[in-house]
Amino acid sequence: MTRVLILVDVQNAYYTARQAFGRNVDYNAFWARATAGRELVKAFAYAIDRGDQKQREFQNILRAIGFEVKLKPFIQRADGSAKGDWDVGITLDAMDHAGLADVVVLLSGDGDFDLLASRLREKGQRVEVYGVAELTAASLMHAASEFIPIEGKLLLP
Repeated sequence: MTRVLILVDVQNAYYTARQAFGRNVDYNAFWARATAGRELVKAFAYAIDRGDQKQREFQNILRAIGFEVKLKPFIQRADGSAKGDWDVGITLDAMDHAGLADVVVLLSGDGDFDLLASRLREKGQRVEVYGVAELTAASLMHAASEFIPIEGKLLLP
């Protein structure tokens, strides 16, 4: 059976689906598609923790689906800008766990991950990238073995 590692950039998925469709990703549908006929190695969802109740409820939904949720605190800078991305953490987990999987599934449209996808493919791994087509970096789409657009049944009504 094909072994799969799932990595979800929650902030990227949320903001791109909201911008393109005014809707949210259906994580149950995504999980079902990404794991269909496969053995799950690990599934990580990376999010920013602002400490509010609605976010905690969403994080608990992700846990109930089967994700290990990794959180970083939201950091507001003095100049009003904010910081909070998981690019390095996602990359490290991908490199640490990819050897246990045949397929790495990445839900993100962030072009910073094109180097990760390329490196994993060089190591013989299949890399499936899920993202909102119009907001996913072309370099990431090209670096992936397969690009699966987030649309239709992968979105909540």
